Amino acid sequence: MASYDLILRGGACVLPWGVETTDVGVREGRIAALGDLRTAHAANEVDCRGLHVLPGLIDAHVHLRDPGDPAVEDLAHGTKGALLGGLAAVFDMPNTAPSITDRERLDWKRGYLDGRAWVDVGLYVGASKKNIEDLGTLEQQPNVCAVKVFAGSSTGDLLVEDDASLEAVMRSGRRRICYHSEDEYRLQERKPQFKSGMPHRNHMVWRDVECAFLGTRRLMALARRTGRPAHILHVSTAEELDYLRDFRDVCTVEVLLNHLTQTDEAYDRLGGYAVMNPPIRDQRHMEAAWAAVADGRVDVVGSDHAPHSRAAKERPWPDCAAGLTGVQTIVPLMLDHVSAGRLSLSRLADLMCAGPARVYGVTGKGRLAAGYDADFTVVDMRKQRTIEESWIVSPCGWTPFAGHRCTGWPIMTVLRGEVAMREDEVIGAPRGQGVRFLEARGG
Repeated sequence: MASYDLILRGGACVLPWGVETTDVGVREGRIAALGDLRTAHAANEVDCRGLHVLPGLIDAHVHLRDPGDPAVEDLAHGTKGALLGGLAAVFDMPNTAPSITDRERLDWKRGYLDGRAWVDVGLYVGASKKNIEDLGTLEQQPNVCAVKVFAGSSTGDLLVEDDASLEAVMRSGRRRICYHSEDEYRLQERKPQFKSGMPHRNHMVWRDVECAFLGTRRLMALARRTGRPAHILHVSTAEELDYLRDFRDVCTVEVLLNHLTQTDEAYDRLGGYAVMNPPIRDQRHMEAAWAAVADGRVDVVGSDHAPHSRAAKERPWPDCAAGLTGVQTIVPLMLDHVSAGRLSLSRLADLMCAGPARVYGVTGKGRLAAGYDADFTVVDMRKQRTIEESWIVSPCGWTPFAGHRCTGWPIMTVLRGEVAMREDEVIGAPRGQGVRFLEARGG
């Protein structure tokens, strides 16, 4: 009789080739078998009948603010929120205080995960004008998912806005580079047109379509010139999505949950709690984002979880902080979109698991298949639940989606064969590790 450490029995499993009701057997943290395991036994068996089993979902775009301000967010709370929200891994951005831009800070951050991370974590390295020559080495360090470039709208020392510096970054190393694509020159040129206390919807007027589109056109010209693959983060305009269909040879695309869920009416309803970069836009752009999801132009959906204090969000525009929370709510909201018929569970698994694995070169994660890490997001598509701020574990304590009623909810998260969350209960101690990537040395 076959023996396993864990068997998930009778769930509708979202496999690379479709959804099938089957059992999943786990041994030593990896998927060992898919099929009829009725004659097998395991130390831990979970009845998944009536539930869907997805590969462990990944949010490839979060800001856990560590090191920084623990009163707003830190790695322990942010990853616990991820776990409760059904995620098995997150990729953490480098614009902390101080920024993650050199080997010493990267080594510290990697060691800091131990005993604090509730899910697995990939680490971005930030590009600056001071570390360009080091980027080719830094991107090869264990657990590094990518180099992040702020071509506009940066904090601290991470702004790389001019073509000469951007081209130098592209020629240092070979892995795919991730970009915040807004044109800094246009941003600064238009800034004097606005003053403190103007309505919040001016955020999308200042950071207009051309601001994003111009930044992306410049980056694509440089990517073609250098041959360096690019990943444009949080693409927010119909114009960019249409344009990027001709750059699939050098570019992959991320769209945020926010740009699939919110339109400009949010400014009137939420004020500063709707302010993010690039901005929430009108219905035309949201429809374009869904069309791009439907025809395959979008590779990844992320949250851009970027907490700030309530005080910082409640200052007058444009003095209010830009950034929204989302790591704990992205899976319920995407499941709600599935329930509404906007995409399938298979497409969701592609956008939030196989897609991140492809784009970033993850090893051992990305699909339900033998030999892969036994990471699972188990969801109940019949469960209805309202997002409440009392559920949010990030210290900032707020979500722009409070009051949103979802159909579909994550009820269990499994990390490497260990049940880490079940029915809103976090089980055991933090067991998150650094995510492994294909070209990282020693990873």
